[in-house]
This record gives sequence, structure tokens and C-alpha cells, in this order.
Amino acid sequence: MNAPLAVKATMSPQRLQSACAVAYASVGNVGVGFDILGHCVAGASDRVEVRRIDTPTVRIAAIKGCVEVLPMDAAQNTAGAALMALRKALGLQHGFELTLHKGIALGSGMGGSAASCVAALVAANALLERPLSRESLYGFALEGEAVASGGRHGDNVGPMLLGGLVLATRDRLLRVPVPPTWHCALVHPHVVLETRKARAALAGDYALSEFVAQSANLALVLAGCWQSDADLVREGLKDVLVEPRRAPLVPNFARVKQAALDHKALGASISGGGPSVFGWFEHRADAQAAAQSMRSAFNEVGLDSDVLVAPVDGPAAALIPSIEGDGQA
Repeated sequence: MNAPLAVKATMSPQRLQSACAVAYASVGNVGVGFDILGHCVAGASDRVEVRRIDTPTVRIAAIKGCVEVLPMDAAQNTAGAALMALRKALGLQHGFELTLHKGIALGSGMGGSAASCVAALVAANALLERPLSRESLYGFALEGEAVASGGRHGDNVGPMLLGGLVLATRDRLLRVPVPPTWHCALVHPHVVLETRKARAALAGDYALSEFVAQSANLALVLAGCWQSDADLVREGLKDVLVEPRRAPLVPNFARVKQAALDHKALGASISGGGPSVFGWFEHRADAQAAAQSMRSAFNEVGLDSDVLVAPVDGPAAALIPSIEGDGQA
């Protein structure tokens, strides 16, 4: 991964006609890495079944699960758009038919739009005569993500493809090592915050000093992860650029964030575009205790919420036997 992404393939021992895959929720941005840093969180997922069809097109057969009101037009659907980009780039003569099972709410800040396109790509890739590397799927995933967010940013699709914490630039994916004991508490209040609205909140002028401070914080977080140094991460995991502008969009955010910090969080911020809030912790027990306090803070303003507690070094998207069931690989 020290060179720009290139198409790499290996021969498939058998031509499959259908495949299923799962992609897990994610924490986009991780506070200090706007659009370029993210990690997977086990416990919520999207699952996709892809069937090879003779017709040279991409079509969506059905959408099931927690979100059913999504475009059936492939070009307007993240999963469909990703497979359309794959077909065009590879010059495939055959097409694909998809069935989506949504397990991640849209507008949640948990990578719901990204998970569908990544799971679709992983499943479709298994049907190719020469399956591509995960890195080579990255550009197609960006095409799918752009349908929902309006931009090609890899902070969600990158970690879903590789697993764990990933630095995702325009052309590269780099997995960042994280101690296995570090856990994330991710709390999703039952309110929708559309990605485009969250991005609109960032319009306006920024001071150069803000960019310098954010760059320093990102560097501290990355160095802390590589060195397994929690103190460096604690010093750096403070979003001074994006969080102040999006915080008003998340109900009771200040109290939710403080609840995480009160339970020894290395840092806490908005997950993706929100409204979910995450915290990083050195130990699972601290993350579990914090998650309940964070949920209580949302309850203070009349919002119920879902809680996920899982290692920061989360699982990559994977093939599964069926899209029925819990989708665990």
C-alpha cells in the first residue's frame, strides 16, 4: 500500500452465480480525521446478496431490514452505483442483481450508506473470474458513497474494506495498528441527521490556527496508535475544527460527550456526520460504563438510543453464507 491503488487480481477457482457479504458499522472522521480517518464497529451491519445475471445491467430486486424506503434505481442507490462503476471499469459483459438487508440506520453517523456499497462490492467481487484486491475496490466504493453524501470520501468505506482503523486518502488505504484492548462506545440516538445537512453546517470561514491545531491533534492520535501510547491519543483526540460547528445539530451533545470523558475516555466526539456520539477507551469495562451514561444523557432530552461497545480494531467486510440471520462472519 505504498503506491497508488492499482487493479490486482487472482484467478477464482470456481465461477459462482451468487454471493452474500456483510459490512459493519463505522465511526467516520474519528473526530480529528475529517473525511480521511475511520474505524469499524461490530454489532450493527448491512448485508447484501448479489446474483450474476446475463443482462448487462445492475438492478435492485429488494430492500429489506430497518430501512426500506431507498431508491430502487441502481444509479441512485449506493450499492447499485458502486456495482455500475465496477462493471464499467472492468468492461463486464454480464450484470448483477442485488438484494439489500439494511441493519444500519441511515442518517445515523454510523456509515449506513457506505456499508451497503461495500457489502455489495465484496459479494460481487467473489463472482468475478479474476477477483480484485480490497484496495482495488476502493475507488468503486467511493463512487457509491458519493451518491449519498455528495462527495468521494473514504473514512467509512476504507475501514469497512480493510477492517480496523484506516487512513483513507484519495488514492490510498493504510491500516493503522490499534491495541486490541482499546474499545469504542458508540451511542446512536433515535433521531435522523442527514449527511448532506451535517456537511452544510461546515460552510463558512476557518482560521489558519484551527487547521494547524487539528493537524497536530491528528498527528498525535496516529502516533499514539502506532506506539500504543494512550496518553498521546488522549492529548490529540480533540476535534477543534468540525465538532464546534456540528455540535448544535446533536441534541444534548455536550452532556453526552462529558459522560464519556467522565468514564476515562481517551476522547469523544461526533461519529461521522452525527447524531451518534463515540468515545475511545483503554478497557472494555470503561466503555460499557460510559455507554450507559451517554445513553442517559440522551434520555435527558427525551431520546432513546442504541448502544454498541466493541474493539476499535473492528472486523472488515466479509463473505457470509446468507443475508438472513445476524450477519456475523
